[in-house]
Parts: sequence; structure tokens; C-alpha cells
Amino acid sequence: MGTPGISATIRYVNAKKVPHLFVVSGVTKFTNFAEFPMTTTGLPSYDTEGRIYAKYITQTRPDAKIAILYQNDDLGKDFVNAFKGYLKDDFDKKVVVSSYEVTEPTIDSHVVSLKSSGAEAFLVAGTPKFAAQAIKKVDEIGWKPLFLINLVSSSVSSTIVPAGPEKAIGIVAATIFKDPNDKKWADDPGMKWYRDFFAKYLPGADIGDNNYLFGTQQGQILEQVLKQCGNDLSRENIVKQSRSIRGLSLPTLMPGATINTGPESSMAYTQLQLQRWNGTTWEQFGNVLSAETK
Repeated sequence: MGTPGISATIRYVNAKKVPHLFVVSGVTKFTNFAEFPMTTTGLPSYDTEGRIYAKYITQTRPDAKIAILYQNDDLGKDFVNAFKGYLKDDFDKKVVVSSYEVTEPTIDSHVVSLKSSGAEAFLVAGTPKFAAQAIKKVDEIGWKPLFLINLVSSSVSSTIVPAGPEKAIGIVAATIFKDPNDKKWADDPGMKWYRDFFAKYLPGADIGDNNYLFGTQQGQILEQVLKQCGNDLSRENIVKQSRSIRGLSLPTLMPGATINTGPESSMAYTQLQLQRWNGTTWEQFGNVLSAETK
């Protein structure tokens, strides 16, 4: 889990031909199956997510100047590059960017600077701590942009609650999974299964923490791979089966989202659902969007 650790080990495990399945990072370089034939990825790529956001902003606010506050690492840079790839020649005219280091205690000054640029749309591409800080500061200075945060910062428990749910109203983010605390899923069979599973194995823990839900999905994907392997647990077959998953629908995935991999695709997730925070819950809108239809 995590870009730094994967970056430090990915070449070694590929050179040693060790199956390296569904690593938890959306960094786009890890999806290069030609360079990393033993690796599959377990988060939507930041390039896919970034292009979906770029399309949404340009369709919703065609003439808006766009501000991007990004973490100065592979995560943040991938989002900036996704906007460059989508907007092409318009990028320099429409986008202003500011980067922050994870060692910075606060990103308040970055937010104030980006507001002063006149931007009418604002994307935070980072991690929950800084997304929560940005939400607080945007509210404090009275900035009213079309506000987006990235998937890894969309947890209610980790970002929205620390920021203040009322301060996050109107924020847009992408997701791949259902929120266990959202009443709309109260009678959903998949979420009923998850709540029972959670009560059995993690009593007393915070069911709203999406790390638990995501970890459960990781286990279910591994279970699927092992089922497909049958009695052939050779490294070659494990990797082959990890790239042969078709239409796998997990109980906690958004309706319409499925896991599909292939010989030329190393990504478990290529679909995202946009959602908007209404003060108490995330409301999904539009269709499930895929990497193929950016």
C-alpha cells in the first residue's frame, strides 16, 4: 500500500517474477504492463480520475479558470498531467496550479493564493489531512468555486468530518464504493452483507472508515483470483488469472461498476461514479464513467 513503498520495490519484484497483485496506488506509471508485467493495480489510476474531473469541470463551467492544489509527489503530478492531457493547448490559458509538500503544517496560504487568481473551479489532489484543511480554508475566506476533491480524500470519517460537514456542502468527488453510513444503502443486500461481516470481524471499529471497506474488496479480488487459479498456483497462472477477471461485481461497489482485467490491462478499477456532498451524505449523480469514455 502506498506509492513510495511500491516505487521502491516494484522493479525488484518484477525482476524476480513475483506476482505483485492489485497494489494500492493510483499512480499511472504502475499501470504500464509492458514495464511491469507482474503488477496489477488496485486503485483507479489518477490519470483516469483526473481526466474525468477535467471533463466534468469543462462541461459544467466551460469558461471557468481552474485552480489545482496538488501534493508534490506522483499522486498530485498525475492529476496535473491528466488535465494537461485533456485540455491540451488550453491548459496554460485555463489552469493555475500550486503544489504543497506533505511536511507543510498547513496549506492555507496556497488556498488564499489560488482564490486570488480568480479561479471559479478548484481541485484538491492530495490526501485527507490536506483536503480537510482546504475545505476549512475555502469556507473561512468565503470562496465559492466549483470544488472537487480526489477519491483518496473523499472519506467521510477522514476528511469531511474533520473539516466540518456543513463546510463541505457542494463538494464533488469520484467514488467506486458505497458509503456504509449512508442510509440510502440501508436495505441494499451488498451493504447488509458488509455490515454483518464487519460486526463479526471488527466489532467496535469505525465502519465509516473506507480503509476497512477497501481492504475487504482487496480480499475479495484475491479470493476471485485464487478461485480462477484452481489447482495451478504457479506464478505464471496467478498473474494470468489476475489479468483475466471479467464482470466481477463486489457487494460494496457502486451499482454498475465491475472489475474487468485483460492481457493488456492491469487495472482492477477503470470506472468511477461522481457524487456531491449535501451536508449529511454523498449523493451520486450521472452515469458510471469509464476510462474508455473520458
